Amino acid sequence: MNYIFRKFNSSGVTAEISIAGSQDTVREFQIMMHVTQQDISFNQQLIFICAAIKELLADTVLQNAVIVSARCFLSDAANQQEQTSNQITSPGLLDCPISYVKQPPLDGSKLALWLQLLTGVHVGNDGLNFCEHNGYRHYHSVDDCSKKNKLKENAYQQTLELLEGYEEQLKALGCSIERDCIRTWFFVRDVDVNYQGLVEARKENFLQNGLSNETHYIASTGIEGSTDNPHVKVLMETYAIRGLDEGQLQFLYAKDNLSPTYEYGVTFERGVCLNFGDRRKVYISGTASIDCKGMIMYPEDIEGQVHRMWENVEALLKEAECTFNDLMQMIVYLRDMADYKPVKKMYDEKFPGVPQIIVLASICRPGWLIEMECIASKIVSNSNYRDL
Repeated sequence: MNYIFRKFNSSGVTAEISIAGSQDTVREFQIMMHVTQQDISFNQQLIFICAAIKELLADTVLQNAVIVSARCFLSDAANQQEQTSNQITSPGLLDCPISYVKQPPLDGSKLALWLQLLTGVHVGNDGLNFCEHNGYRHYHSVDDCSKKNKLKENAYQQTLELLEGYEEQLKALGCSIERDCIRTWFFVRDVDVNYQGLVEARKENFLQNGLSNETHYIASTGIEGSTDNPHVKVLMETYAIRGLDEGQLQFLYAKDNLSPTYEYGVTFERGVCLNFGDRRKVYISGTASIDCKGMIMYPEDIEGQVHRMWENVEALLKEAECTFNDLMQMIVYLRDMADYKPVKKMYDEKFPGVPQIIVLASICRPGWLIEMECIASKIVSNSNYRDL
């Protein structure tokens, strides 16, 4: 993987960038932007990160690249989200699906940004925002039901409404959750209280859509996160692709390391591998320190949990014939901010250069102190499928 680093001295912002693909193919960029001047106001940090986005988009490395999705990590969404949205979507900045999530960056800044970019794609909207190339149409979407006339009261009802609405959107596009949805993220306000409602609603909807233990589920992360609306219990991000051929999708299990998720009552896949003619893309779901029987490993031991989590992620990547050398980005979730310094040191030593962010976000089981997700990409040649 090709990693580069940019520091914007005028704005006190850094960008960690990974690049996959060549000049002759679609190039992918995963970028994590961080504010380094942390003793200044939120307003100034936001001004700096917007200025850095402009500089970044003018960088020759990103020539002809289009931002296809973005996520803003905020320390205080209730007071920051509206202002962030107004400024970050101003002309010349971000014109793509954007999520705003209260997951405080643990480096001490008030906001951070994850961007995904592609070259050579056509962008549009046919009911959902899309980017398109070579017969593949990629859909990124964000929804929290807040635009409905009346917001449902609990996490179960909100999750059902989110999934049913998404199902209808996909159906109008000739797609389905079962066939075309690749990846989901569920951000749950007060996850220790509301996660079970999400679990039950997702299980119910998936069963109606033909997703079961005997078929497959969808790669996913379910984690603490909230918006500026105190009544929103669940925020959902999705990624789907229209145009995949039979056999392009491979689900990852690593059963020597991890139990099937349904054995402890949840319904998602550990990871998914997408095979294209010119590359392999891997999306690893939120992964924690768990064994093949579904038990938490190394309770109350943050370093032990980090190492076991890495072993699990490595096993999933290996099943896709990838390694840590193929990583494009990582998001790390910590339950306790006091664990940040030792965890940051471990990640810097093991993954130098890989775009990453560590945020404060409780994991769905209290005994898990840490969870991570990641995206990988590897150059391959496969004549059975079209290039990305």
